[in-house]
Amino acid sequence: MAEILKGAPVAKAIKEKIKKEAELLKQKNIIPTLGIIRMGNRADDISYEKSVIKNCESVGIQVRVFEVSADTPMNEFVELLKKVNEDGSIHGILMFRPLPKHIDYEVIKNIIDPRKDIDCMNPINLEKVFEGELDGFVPCTPKAVIEVLKYYNIPLAGANVAIINRSMVVGRPLSMMFLGESSTVTICHSKTRNLPKVTSDADIVVAAVGKARMLGNEYFSENSIVIDVGINDAGEGKICGDVDYDNVVENVKAITPVPGGVGSVTSAILLSHVIIACKNITK
Repeated sequence: MAEILKGAPVAKAIKEKIKKEAELLKQKNIIPTLGIIRMGNRADDISYEKSVIKNCESVGIQVRVFEVSADTPMNEFVELLKKVNEDGSIHGILMFRPLPKHIDYEVIKNIIDPRKDIDCMNPINLEKVFEGELDGFVPCTPKAVIEVLKYYNIPLAGANVAIINRSMVVGRPLSMMFLGESSTVTICHSKTRNLPKVTSDADIVVAAVGKARMLGNEYFSENSIVIDVGINDAGEGKICGDVDYDNVVENVKAITPVPGGVGSVTSAILLSHVIIACKNITK
């Protein structure tokens, strides 16, 4: 039976650190504050917003919500973003995506202040990741993967890592983070030849293909450490990962569950970015 790499204790450790740092800032009369920009009233956005606010309150971060209708013109939306950019009392900005089709994301991502860009939208912050600057804003999901592995004392230096994803959101920035830890990285994708051989030979496999329970035992070995980033509809209101967890869990060394794995750590990383932003802006 594999070691189950649960996200809750990792997230708890990150949040405890955030709480201490927020308290130190408050002693200097600085209140770390997150600005949420939401267009429209999509149910999943509202649910996520409530979750973010609850998490922020639990660690001493204030939240201000800027809500506009889904049909707000592009020029008005840009003005709102610039206003939040320039508001010195707001340290981090979280913009809910996807944005409506009439809002040009390519323009918006370049307008958001890189110093407040806690979700790593601005290409400037992504460029820093590829230049090896990993102590600022990096995409939250890849950072969560690294934090889970470190929490459970899984050696990264020299480890062979297979990442099944080549997107700019997960696979590519995550490969840079693994390289920063002196791992040897293979990025896999739909054209990778003999994928099961590549992944089963790796020490660590990160699954982010976006297909429910696609990866069975043939993709892993008894020494595999499996990090499942996938979040898929499992039917009946449940979610599942990319890995066929129930069958694989008996045959690998360690594995993250879905739900209960990387996702909760990703949320904690986002909060830690508010603290980083607050420190940088107020120093």
